[in-house]
Amino acid sequence: VGEHGYRHFPVVATFAILILVSNLMGHFPLFMAPTASVNVTYALGVSAFVYYNYVGIAENGFARHIGHLAGPRLPFLMALFITPLIFMIEIISNMIRPFTLGVRLFANLFSEEQVFVQITNMAPPFTQFLVPLVLTGFGFFVAFVQAFVFTLLSLIYIGEVSHAPHDHDDHAHEEHGEPAVAHA
Repeated sequence: VGEHGYRHFPVVATFAILILVSNLMGHFPLFMAPTASVNVTYALGVSAFVYYNYVGIAENGFARHIGHLAGPRLPFLMALFITPLIFMIEIISNMIRPFTLGVRLFANLFSEEQVFVQITNMAPPFTQFLVPLVLTGFGFFVAFVQAFVFTLLSLIYIGEVSHAPHDHDDHAHEEHGEPAVAHA
């Protein structure tokens, strides 16, 4: 995202902390990880979708935000055929992002909990002492990785629609053949 991405830190850090704490809650007795529920993970996916589209529209305007989905500028004849195809693929890709974010987080956490329960109940006297410790360590690893993956994907999506601010004064001088002036 670059240095201008620091303004997105509160939102992205909230995602990271909320997901990590939710993932780790499943490792305490009598608790289920909230992220092992599809409702929670879809809500997080929709929240990330709304936020990165808000950033794209706020920084670029609605028309340019939608326009970037059409792909790069191409010669007229190529653009006539390829641009609508690229646009439709990008629209579909963007519309399924909340679903894929939610499913990825849900499936990994739900399956981790189910594997733990099934393996520890496989041969009760033997699999209920040392095996749960190993599986709990694996579960902590999964909790951290899934929080990282969701946060990283959210940052990537924000980076696609966000751009570093440009200093237009420097570019105006360069267009007239004058060197850019460094500001102190």
